[in-house]
Amino acid sequence: MKKRYIAIGVISLIAIIFLIFILKKTTVKYITKPIKKDSIVQYVEASGTIKPINTIAVGTQVSGTVAKIYVDYNSIVKQGDLLAELDPSLFQANVDQSSAKLRNAKAAYSKASSTLTYKKNNYQRYKHLYEKNYVSKDDVELALSNYLQAKAEVDAAKAEVSAAQASLDNNMTNLRYSKITSPVDGTVISRAVDVGQTVAASFNTPTLFEVAKDLTKMQIETSVSEADIGKIEVGQKAKYTLDGYQDRIFEGEVTQVRLASTTTNNVVTYTVIVSVDNTEGLVIPGMTANVSIITDEVKDALCVDNKALKFTPEDNTQKYEQQGIWIQTKSGLKRYNVELGVSDENKTQIISNEIKEGDKVVISSIGGKSKKQSSSMRPPRM
Repeated sequence: MKKRYIAIGVISLIAIIFLIFILKKTTVKYITKPIKKDSIVQYVEASGTIKPINTIAVGTQVSGTVAKIYVDYNSIVKQGDLLAELDPSLFQANVDQSSAKLRNAKAAYSKASSTLTYKKNNYQRYKHLYEKNYVSKDDVELALSNYLQAKAEVDAAKAEVSAAQASLDNNMTNLRYSKITSPVDGTVISRAVDVGQTVAASFNTPTLFEVAKDLTKMQIETSVSEADIGKIEVGQKAKYTLDGYQDRIFEGEVTQVRLASTTTNNVVTYTVIVSVDNTEGLVIPGMTANVSIITDEVKDALCVDNKALKFTPEDNTQKYEQQGIWIQTKSGLKRYNVELGVSDENKTQIISNEIKEGDKVVISSIGGKSKKQSSSMRPPRM
């Protein structure tokens, strides 16, 4: 009899344990978060390179050997300042030679003019004598021919003077080109030559220096994917960080959205220009910038955790056409349709007249018979 009672007791204990296990497994606990008002900033992330707004490539239009260099990297220059000088001896010799040719041409022109005056007067004299029958007609025609020939020689001499003057002007220009000057006020950011180096300007102008105009204002050239480019507009605010100043956030503004696209490995991107205020002189050309372009911003928005937009009770198999969230009320869970607004990585703005700040929205559950299902609606992908 005693064994019998013991067996009954063991069976009862097993039944109780099994019942507790079943109850625990079927009991669902909902995890909620209160709905609250907050500010949401929606942004597009991109990376780019710091560049001067205007960089002038300074070259030479003549060939020669670099004789002197007056500037170096980071030199501050004014418009017209001498940057370098090519060996001027060859250019000066050409100027001297063309000057001598011009003097010869002018002397020949003066001589031809004097001859023209003489032959013109001689023709007029023969013409007058012919009218008085003192000379023959052949003498008059010969005098006329000599006069016309002298006139042609004057025209030719005048042309020689013009050609010699043009040659002199060209050689003087080349002599001036042997002195390389800065076209703008700015900073020398690149130097590509040394003293003694020969530069050749036969078909294109070689770049000797790069002068950045006003480094207090620069720009970031970022690459934005085609999926995000439609959100970018001129005038939007941007924030960016630099590897050299990881503890600081800089601010800029979108100044240009370029229409030309670039395709790399089947990925289409567009160039977006962000302004850089460098009055402190901290930013250096070539730095890599991680940019966040603010495309939308809402203050005091009614926000829910993004997990709430994916939650659906496990015993609910209904599909919904409109996005909704589940609120825990005194009488149980209740679903409300909502309109979605701005979203970031953690929260999303909801627009609804039925929901108020402080309501408890369900974001997940613990327990239950099966794995929790996700809602057919999803928050927008940012």
